[in-house]
Amino acid sequence: MIVRLRAWSILIIMGMGWGLTFSLGRIAAVGGVHPLSITFWEVAVAAILLVAFSVAGRRRIPVSGELVLLYIAAGLLGLVLPATIFYYAAAHAPAGVLSICVAILPILTFVLAALLGREVFILARVAGIFLGTGAIILLVGPEQSLPDPAQVPWVLFCLLAPVCYAALNIMLDCWTPRGATPFATTVGMFVASAVIMIPILYATGTFVSLGWPWGEVEWSMFGLGFIAAVAFAMYLHLIETAGPVFTSQTANLVTLFGVVWGIVIFGEQNSIWVWLSLATMMVALTLVAPRQKLASMT
Repeated sequence: MIVRLRAWSILIIMGMGWGLTFSLGRIAAVGGVHPLSITFWEVAVAAILLVAFSVAGRRRIPVSGELVLLYIAAGLLGLVLPATIFYYAAAHAPAGVLSICVAILPILTFVLAALLGREVFILARVAGIFLGTGAIILLVGPEQSLPDPAQVPWVLFCLLAPVCYAALNIMLDCWTPRGATPFATTVGMFVASAVIMIPILYATGTFVSLGWPWGEVEWSMFGLGFIAAVAFAMYLHLIETAGPVFTSQTANLVTLFGVVWGIVIFGEQNSIWVWLSLATMMVALTLVAPRQKLASMT
C-alpha cells in the first residue's frame, strides 16, 4: 500500500507540474518574451540542474559520435521544435485548450508505431484514435468553442508539437545506441538543445536575459526549466519502479491539470465544447493506453 501511495503521489505531482507549464509558457509569451528565448531558458535551466544532479550523484553521461547525434536529434524533436511551436501558440490561445491539443501525443505515437508494424491495431485502441480525433474537432469545429475564432489557426498550429513528440518516441524506440540510458539521453538532449539555441538566438537577435529583480515573466521561465528537470527525473524514476504502463497515465493528469491551472491562473472560462473535448480526450487516452499488467504494483 505504501509503495502504491508513493507511486500515485509522484504521478500526481508530475501531472500538476507539467500541467502548470502550459500556463507558465503563456505568462512568458503574453509578457512579450520571444518564443525562441523562452525555449532557450527552459532547456538551459533544466540542463544546468540535470548536469548538477549528475555531478552530485556521480552519474557519468557517456559521449560518442553516435550518442551525440542521438542527443541532438532528441533535443530537436523533443524540446527545441515542440517547445518553440507551443510558445508561439501560447501567446494567442488559452492554456487549457493547448493542454488538450498536446494530449493527443499518445494517440499519435500509437498510430505511427502501428503503421511501422511496432504496434497492433485492436478495436479498443482504434476507438481511442477516433475519439481523440473527435476531441480535436470539438475543440476547433464549433464557432462557440473558443473565445475568439481567430485562435483556431493557433490551436491547429499547436498540434505540430505532439507530432514532434510522437516522432521522438518512435525514434527512441527504433534507435538505441550503445550506452544510451534513459537518464543519459535526457541530460544529453537538454544540453544539446541549449547549445543548439545559442546560435539561433544570436542570428535572430531574440535573446532576453533574466534581469534582476525577477518579475512573473522571469520566474515563469525559470519555473519551466525547473519543472522540466524535476518532472523528467521523476518520470524516469517512476518507469523504473512502477513500470511504463502505470507511468503512461501521466498524459491524462497533465491534460486535466493543464485545464485546471488555466482556470486558476488566468480565470479561463471554457465553453461546453471545450469540456466535451476534454472528456472525450480523457476516454481516448484511456483506450489507447497499453494494457499489460503491472507486476511491480500488484
